[in-house]
Amino acid sequence: MTDSKPTIDETLAELVESFDLLGDWESRIGYVIDLGKDLEPLPETDRVDANKVPGCAAQVWLSQRQVGDRLVFYADSDSALSKGNIALLLQLYSDRTPDQILAFDARAALDRLGLPQALTRQRANGLNNMVGQIREAALAVTASD
Repeated sequence: MTDSKPTIDETLAELVESFDLLGDWESRIGYVIDLGKDLEPLPETDRVDANKVPGCAAQVWLSQRQVGDRLVFYADSDSALSKGNIALLLQLYSDRTPDQILAFDARAALDRLGLPQALTRQRANGLNNMVGQIREAALAVTASD
């Protein structure tokens, strides 16, 4: 099977290149916020407590659907920065198999981008919780197989 979608590592490499070109953190955070502006609107039916990511500085909703052997994620937030953070994660994780999601080292990837260091502790914890919820969704699918 050939897949035209870049791998997670290729997507990460593109993000790293973009971050490196931007240079300072003010520009990088602006870029992350811009990523959030490109998110498709989250259906109101997905804006429920069960889809809220706990521990975030803002309200963040994350839902997923299984399409074939892949998980497709949908998200939104009431904060521009949190929305950008989840949009960045969706670039990496959405439309991947659970095995691809679970094999990816998000902590190393985010450190490579330098993102946790640029955020407040609460926002960095929220980012980690977003990754955790994505991984839990992948684990739930693998457990049911």
